[in-house]
Amino acid sequence: MRQLIMQAWIPPLLLLVSFHGASAMTHSLKIFYTGSSGVPNFPEFVALSLVDEIQVNYYDSNTRRTVPKQDWMSKVIADDPQYWQEETEKRVGHQQTFKANIEIAKQRFNQTGGVHIFQNMYGCEWDDETGKVNGYEQFGYDGKDFLSLDLKTETRIAPNQQALITKHKWDNNKAQIAEEKHYLTQICPEWLKKYVDYGRSSLLRKDLPSVPLLQKSPSSPVSCHATGFYPNSAMMFWRKDGEELHDIVDHGEILPNHDGSFQMSSDLDVSSLPPEDWEKYECVFQFSGVKEDIITKLDKAVIRTNREKPTDVTVPIIAAVVVLALVLIAVIGYVYKNRKAECSKPQDNNPELTRLNHEGNNPR
Repeated sequence: MRQLIMQAWIPPLLLLVSFHGASAMTHSLKIFYTGSSGVPNFPEFVALSLVDEIQVNYYDSNTRRTVPKQDWMSKVIADDPQYWQEETEKRVGHQQTFKANIEIAKQRFNQTGGVHIFQNMYGCEWDDETGKVNGYEQFGYDGKDFLSLDLKTETRIAPNQQALITKHKWDNNKAQIAEEKHYLTQICPEWLKKYVDYGRSSLLRKDLPSVPLLQKSPSSPVSCHATGFYPNSAMMFWRKDGEELHDIVDHGEILPNHDGSFQMSSDLDVSSLPPEDWEKYECVFQFSGVKEDIITKLDKAVIRTNREKPTDVTVPIIAAVVVLALVLIAVIGYVYKNRKAECSKPQDNNPELTRLNHEGNNPR
């Protein structure tokens, strides 16, 4: 879960389908819960859901209310008029569970005060071409893996001693495992399909990017910066004379923009390139379901620099930094789905964490 926590949502990114040909897509539904203690000016509990990496709802312990984050999510009440009320009631309950679990985790790790974060991410993926589905659930504490579910073996993976108590208890509850597997592989995909249908005009759209070349200084790498594309099933690379380059290229990750689109960069080290060879280099952006690549030739005349047009370069970079900061804050605030609280007793030397319950028809 370590990579999940730091890359968020970026993380794990949608798997790339074929880049040339059919526009099949792997859709995802991810639910995040975060309980925290000792974090100033931040809610003790935050919950939210993402569909195809787009946030669709939000709840925190300050507002105590689940609200939609996309206009098309209002369509859900046509099938379930009590949806938003039920979601709020569930998350109010989860909030208490998380508060108890943080205290239990602190006991497990022999901690008292300080800042502590307890997280849970679960959800499913659905390939709209093959129909294949996959479910997952992961738990983290203070930025490190705590427990994860292996659906194939129907057991928990515990990377540290403190999680073994919970692993053994949950692994021995076969009815609980069957219930969770049913939720992750059947109920969750059913709701994912509904959400994709509700947001079809937005989630299934294809937005092509603008792809300028950026450079901070004459000695800096040239960055091929694609921004404004959707969905995030894309890749970008540099090539010379038709051959893809690796040694002098630094590939960036796909990051979200504030408007729901995405951006990515690929940097080419030009410090050792003879000027007469520049015309042999080009940046290639490939988009799932789009046959034509977007190709940008390496040309000094089109490179945007801080010296010529500072605003052209700094605005997208500043926007990226702001978005990434918001993403990391949100990730610190993603989390837990609760199973009825089983609080620890003062005299218990091995308190047990409360397990979250996937009861009900709605993904939470």
